[in-house]
Amino acid sequence: MSPKLPVLLRDRLGRLLESLRLSVTDRCNLRCLYCMPEEDYVWLPRQELLSFEELVRLVDIFTGQGVTHLRLTGGEPLLRQNLDRLVGMLAQNSRIADLALTTNGVLFADKAEPLKRAGLGRVTISLDTLRPERFRQMTRRDEHQRVLSAFDAARRAGFTGTKLDAVIMRGENDDELTDLIEFGRSNGVEVRFIEYMDVLGATKWSMSKVVARDEMLQRLEERYGKIRPVAETSSAPASRFLLPDGTVFGIIASTTSPFCRTCDRSRITADGMWYRCLYATNGTDLRKLLRGGTANASASREAADAEIANVIAEGWRGREDRGAEERAGRNDRGALIAIEELRRDPHLEMHTRGG
Repeated sequence: MSPKLPVLLRDRLGRLLESLRLSVTDRCNLRCLYCMPEEDYVWLPRQELLSFEELVRLVDIFTGQGVTHLRLTGGEPLLRQNLDRLVGMLAQNSRIADLALTTNGVLFADKAEPLKRAGLGRVTISLDTLRPERFRQMTRRDEHQRVLSAFDAARRAGFTGTKLDAVIMRGENDDELTDLIEFGRSNGVEVRFIEYMDVLGATKWSMSKVVARDEMLQRLEERYGKIRPVAETSSAPASRFLLPDGTVFGIIASTTSPFCRTCDRSRITADGMWYRCLYATNGTDLRKLLRGGTANASASREAADAEIANVIAEGWRGREDRGAEERAGRNDRGALIAIEELRRDPHLEMHTRGG
């Protein structure tokens, strides 16, 4: 018997469910200004985090609903013990065409080869500055050299298509655009600049700190000459561009030029809450269904999985989220969530959602 073909789910705007970001922990070993600007945080109870088996089971259900691209996130995903074992379990799913990881790089050097052997396909490493003293200021940790070493480790382990993500903040690191391009060029990685976003736990956000895509392009053209867009059709968040020498880089302009109309991604937190939009304040509790909270508690696993698949299908078909687009139209734009509300519900934090 041939395997059952996956469902192709479209939401109310015709967007396919194709990409899933799976958070494996809400903990992080950095305190970046744009993501975790406060001193203290409320963490998810450890007993509520999904086991590897539960995570794999959910992914199996999602890939049956059309997901082909899976990205492991956090927090910092490498804080989850034995992550290479989870990667190996997920790599057995033949429906996953792209199995990737986003990491801040602090722990990556020692884990690159085990992750590659386990079946990890690609890695994105966050690095917002090439200056050690500035890194310490932006992250409140002294781990710059360990992050730099992650790029060498990725290359030695055999990873290709590695990306460098840098959140650009005016007055913090916006004078390093060309430096980061040159670092990416010399290390064989594609740089992606990210506009500072007013999402979830970004409590210090203001429009005055945003460096827009057009301004970035203007500054880079002053240094390199004419920049051309890469001709491609993609639902990826980054618009990609070519320097005159052929170097490719990307810009994720979610703040000033939202890509909501083509967004095919959703997110699962480490404790099983499913969010259809990064800006969403309400999600669907899949952990409860996984652990027996179905309409029929005595149902077989096959029946329970079918129920979860149905919840996913209904949730996606009803989706009309355009969070970044709606935020872009506001005149009174400020931080999205107040600190008091974040402390009441840690699911509203960026580091819990997986970015």
